[in-house]
Amino acid sequence: MLNRGDRLVIASHNQGKVIEIADLLRPLAVDIVSARDLELVEPEETGKTFIENAVLKAELAARAAQLPSLADDSGLVVNALGGAPGIYSARWAGPEKNFDHAMRRVSEALLIAGNSDKSCSFVCALALAWPDGYTESFEGRVDGTITWPPKGKNGFGYDAIFTPLGRLQTFGEMDPADKHAMSHRADAFAQLLRSCLQC
Repeated sequence: MLNRGDRLVIASHNQGKVIEIADLLRPLAVDIVSARDLELVEPEETGKTFIENAVLKAELAARAAQLPSLADDSGLVVNALGGAPGIYSARWAGPEKNFDHAMRRVSEALLIAGNSDKSCSFVCALALAWPDGYTESFEGRVDGTITWPPKGKNGFGYDAIFTPLGRLQTFGEMDPADKHAMSHRADAFAQLLRSCLQC
């Protein structure tokens, strides 16, 4: 259980993700520190699912920092591409983490596939781990369509090409508060908060 004021490691070196997670964790009033701040090693993501990768990252950070740790593994799942980029979403951006390049790869792969199906989902898996090895996990999802060319400068990652179902704006165009209210990460965090607040 997380208590008000507890220190929690966000097991990520992605500053955009850390900021978004910190905002979503505000109801718990915990003291957040990032893996980058603690100079923790970024592990190789060898899992076969979003949950497996989140657990791997959370457990490693919890042991290294001897603090509770929260990790997220998330990505874009494009149906016409057989679920790609999926768990390899960050790798599609290359070592420089160039998501403009990654978004172009998605668009080019869809053209090559010759499939008019632009349906996709953002998936977010969360793992909350303690130094003693106890871990909880949660998975959230939001469905949408691929939009090309990219639109909007808000958010990060693939946000500028993802339009959630029933909306006209991409996540990249949305006000961050509107995105937080409906995103895959918000879905997973709602599950986490319910679990923590019920303890």
